[in-house]
Amino acid sequence: MRKIVLAAMAIIFLAPAAYAAGEHEGPIRELVKSQIKGWSANPTIVAAVKAQNGKHARLAQADIDALDKKWRAETDAGSKPMIDELLGRPASKELAGYKNGGEGLFTEIFVMDNKGLNVAQSDVTSDYWQGDEAKWKKTFLAGPDALFIDEVEFDESTQTYQAQVSVSIADPDSGESIGAITVGVNVELLEN
Repeated sequence: MRKIVLAAMAIIFLAPAAYAAGEHEGPIRELVKSQIKGWSANPTIVAAVKAQNGKHARLAQADIDALDKKWRAETDAGSKPMIDELLGRPASKELAGYKNGGEGLFTEIFVMDNKGLNVAQSDVTSDYWQGDEAKWKKTFLAGPDALFIDEVEFDESTQTYQAQVSVSIADPDSGESIGAITVGVNVELLEN
C-alpha cells in the first residue's frame, strides 16, 4: 500500500516537470490552429468585444478598479447581478458550448476587451480585470496575430494540470487587435 501511495505521489510531483520543458506547446499550437483561432473570429464574440470596447471607451483606471472590486465581492456573495449578466450573454453561451464540446480538455474560456475587462466567459473568473496579467499584455498589446502560451500549473478548482493559451481577437474589417481570448487547457488530455 505504501509503495502505491509513494508511486502516486511521484506521478503527481513529476507531472508538471514533463510539461515544464515546453512539451505542451506543440499540441496547444495545434489546438490554436484547429479550434481557438476560429473561436476568436466568431461573429458573436467579435460583436460582443466591439460593443464593450465602445461602452468602456471612457473608463479610467479608477473605474476599472471599482468594477473589478465589485466583481470580486460578487464571487462570494449570494446575489451576483454583474456576474449573472455577463454569464447570460450570447457570447458567454458560445464559450460554454466550446468548453463543453471539449469533453474536459478545456477548463475555462474567457474573452477580454481592449482594457482587459471580461466580455464573456464559460465560467466565473476570480477577477474581472485581466489587464494587469500576461494573458492580456502579451496578446492584445502585442497585436492581432499574438499568441501566448503560459506555463503549466496545477489548478486547485479542477484538480488538473493546465496551461492557459491566449490569442488576440482581431477586427475582421480593420485587422486591428480589439481584445483577447484565453483558454485553459487540461494538459493531461493533450495528444502529442
